Amino acid sequence: MADLFDKAKSYTIAKDAMKMGIYPYFRALSDTEGAVAWFEGREVVMIGSNNYLGLTTDPRVREAAIEAVRRYGTSVTGSRFLNGTLELHLELDRRLARFVGKEAALVFSTGYQTNVGTISAIVGKGDYVIIDKDDHASIVDGCTMCRGEMRRFKHNDISSLETVLAQLPADAGKLVIVDGVYSMGGDIAPLPEIVDICKRHGARIMVDDAHGIGVTGGGRGTAHHFGLTDEVDLIMGTFSKSFASIGGFIAGSADVIHYIQHNARALIFSAALPAPQAAAALAALDIMETEPEHVERMWENADYMRAGLRTLGYDTGGSNTPIIPVILRDDLRTAIAWHALIEEGVYTNPVVPPGVPPGQSLLRTSYMATHKREHLDRALRAFKVVGERLEFIQPQAESLPAVGD
Repeated sequence: MADLFDKAKSYTIAKDAMKMGIYPYFRALSDTEGAVAWFEGREVVMIGSNNYLGLTTDPRVREAAIEAVRRYGTSVTGSRFLNGTLELHLELDRRLARFVGKEAALVFSTGYQTNVGTISAIVGKGDYVIIDKDDHASIVDGCTMCRGEMRRFKHNDISSLETVLAQLPADAGKLVIVDGVYSMGGDIAPLPEIVDICKRHGARIMVDDAHGIGVTGGGRGTAHHFGLTDEVDLIMGTFSKSFASIGGFIAGSADVIHYIQHNARALIFSAALPAPQAAAALAALDIMETEPEHVERMWENADYMRAGLRTLGYDTGGSNTPIIPVILRDDLRTAIAWHALIEEGVYTNPVVPPGVPPGQSLLRTSYMATHKREHLDRALRAFKVVGERLEFIQPQAESLPAVGD
């Protein structure tokens, strides 16, 4: 008779990497101030964080969370459906809706729950949900939990989306979901073309802007970036990136948000976002609305690093955002490169299948408003040293070429 736990005993890939000294996951930082962190006794430049605007250590955000602890305590001990809704949550709902240009918004406890709850609530039996093959795992999980049928189209391939939609019943409910900014490739969805196709096929559109809010469109997201806020039906965002907190939200028309509010199991059966996290998100939103220089500085840093990495000879794919992949393609050598960069004082995120397609292993790097030029130059020097040593790039002159010009 098979033992349910046999799979656990035979799972050795992570243990093998540990024995080699190159296992990169679940390893703790001892401290972090945003642009710089301390990892296993070593100071490292942090280019593996989603803290795009650098607000996690902003004194105003910290103080807002502290004051919320003093007033409300550490937990609301209940679902938003019952005793867990505070006036703080309602203020955040209203402010977020206004920020992204929609009638209403609804805050969930995590970004993952936002996607799972929204999709499973809105897509029912006889409906179809159509997603980009590179959409986030939370979108895929929301699709598997709903009662509708899921279809997928090739990443950012407009003709593929057209083909999928054309094959579906004309009278069926249809929801197309794309990431605004893709979390591994750092590329932006071609939203104008997607909107046009969806209109012709009677499909609704949801944009997961977890990595777009605070980044694109002056911080207001991908729909705003393209001037398509009124053409996109649902906008999803998270607080664990630019908002310096944890949680997520969905925004759209008042009727649709009202429906989700009363049908999303991930909302109804989960404890509400604790007050300190809601207060931190509100403080970050205040800064985004009044201090556009944070977004501008983040883009300057991203453009500088993208130019520098390409000048060194690295493949950064189709990135056109502060997420810049360094595509290395070999799983083992990607882990080795991660370890070598740590030794040089730079922290990145190694991503191998199934996080990316086979043969597309990469080091995911991302950049913040709080990175200083010396941080970025230190990272480029490390990429030069490690890339030449491991033969990812061709040897170059001792001094770095001019980058970012």
